[in-house]
Amino acid sequence: MSHSDFNLTHQNKSTESKIVASLERIAQAFRVLLWQQSKENSLTPIQVQVLIFLRFHTEDKCKVSYLANEFNMTKATISDTIKTLEQKLLITKEFEQQDTRSYIIRLTTKGKELADKTSLFSKEISNPIDKLHPDDKESLLLSLLNIIRHLNQSGVITIQRMCLTCHYYDYSDQKHFCKLLNQNLKASDLRIDCPEHLIKQG
Repeated sequence: MSHSDFNLTHQNKSTESKIVASLERIAQAFRVLLWQQSKENSLTPIQVQVLIFLRFHTEDKCKVSYLANEFNMTKATISDTIKTLEQKLLITKEFEQQDTRSYIIRLTTKGKELADKTSLFSKEISNPIDKLHPDDKESLLLSLLNIIRHLNQSGVITIQRMCLTCHYYDYSDQKHFCKLLNQNLKASDLRIDCPEHLIKQG
């Protein structure tokens, strides 16, 4: 019989369960910080997340279908989010000539300013990470990347643009290598979100 990671009798004897419980606490902290930022700006958490995503990603990813996959939501839910952001004058829609049903979502000046402001919501989580030893940061990053890759492969989360799921990434002889850059990478060079990411097939 498997044990719940939240069963304290089991958890207190299991390093693995303590790690899972710790990640859950951190996830809770993200929700709290995001909710605080949302309330301050009269937005919902998903509206804030979409604004931040639009601010830092290329226009080919700034479409309803891509956002729906990114946030594991239906197109209808994302469309409602975009409609509200447009009413608040935070985004505009640029319809494509070849398909008038499809459009690119662009931030207005007001939207960019708000995205820049709200994107700092994670500072309280960044602060203790900044104080870690560089070796500990690299170890933590690698561990998290492997967890994310597993969750992606098992279908729990969808789109991932990190090195470990990229066509250009190779790992051999305990070295990380990028075939696009044609160079070895340090653990600290590995990306969680790379603009040049190409999904690894098979």
